[in-house]
Amino acid sequence: MPMTRSVLVEGRPIRVYDGLVALPHVKQLTDAFMGANFVRDEVARADTAGFRHWELNIPLETAPQLMVYQPTLQAVRDFEDGADYRVCRSYCNHAAYGDMLFIHTDIQPGEKGLTALWYIAPEWNAEWGGETLFYNSQMDAEVVVTPKPGRLVVFDGGIPHVGRPPNRICYAPRYTLAFKLQPAVS
Repeated sequence: MPMTRSVLVEGRPIRVYDGLVALPHVKQLTDAFMGANFVRDEVARADTAGFRHWELNIPLETAPQLMVYQPTLQAVRDFEDGADYRVCRSYCNHAAYGDMLFIHTDIQPGEKGLTALWYIAPEWNAEWGGETLFYNSQMDAEVVVTPKPGRLVVFDGGIPHVGRPPNRICYAPRYTLAFKLQPAVS
């Protein structure tokens, strides 16, 4: 599996993959999300519940039909040296200029889980912002991932992170398609 880069935050890996899905397929996903019924009910943490952001839950039985599903599972196997994980949640976030997003983790302390995050846009300009920042335990940003079209980032769900909304000059939404994964039970 071709990996673009691999970095560590306090010994926990973050891997970035580019080119796993052709851009016309990314455009198809973007078009589908643009017509979807997002709801403003997602929260980053309990203490930020007053600041909800837009999301679209994707039923687990529907997720395998997405063209990025199999490449996600392949990247996770690469990430975990062949270990089996199962998708326990799938959803798409919609962020636009002016939205407030907060630093969070995707799992509780002591849990084991991965996040596979796809950037869904047929084009993206670095001036538009929208990066994902990853923090160490002192809440100091250590890694930044640019939301390039069709990029996948796989990481330990316990790493604090935040997706920043687009800048004022960006009129396109920042779509991220997330798969939350847990170790498969034999």
